Amino acid sequence: EVQLVESGGGMAQPGGSLRLSCVASGFSFSSYAMSWARQAPGKGPEWVSGITMSGASTYYADSVKGRFTISRDNAKNTLYLQMNNLKPEDTALYLCTRGQTQRIGAVRGQGTQVTVSS
Repeated sequence: EVQLVESGGGMAQPGGSLRLSCVASGFSFSSYAMSWARQAPGKGPEWVSGITMSGASTYYADSVKGRFTISRDNAKNTLYLQMNNLKPEDTALYLCTRGQTQRIGAVRGQGTQVTVSS
C-alpha cells in the first residue's frame, strides 16, 4: 500500500521556523519526483515546492522562494521541508505529494497543519 505520512507541523510565531517531514512507504521512493503542496482554509490546494528523484534540482513557488528549502533522503524514504521566516499567510494544511516537481502530484498524504500566529 502506498503511504505518505507527514509530520512536524504545529504553531509558530511570525518569523519562526518549522521542519516538516514526509515518510514514504509502499513504493520505490527514489524513483519518484516529490513535492509539497498546501491548502489554506476556504481555498484550493497550492503547489509549494518540488524536488527531482535524485534531489539535484529543486523548485519553489514565488511565495516561498528564499524562505523554504525542500530536500530528501532516499536512504530513509523521507522528504523534508524546512520553513524559515514564517508568515501568517503560510498557515495551511501541508501535503506531501508524489510524482511531480512543479505540480501537485496525484498521490497525497493526509497532511500536517501549520499555523503561524502571534
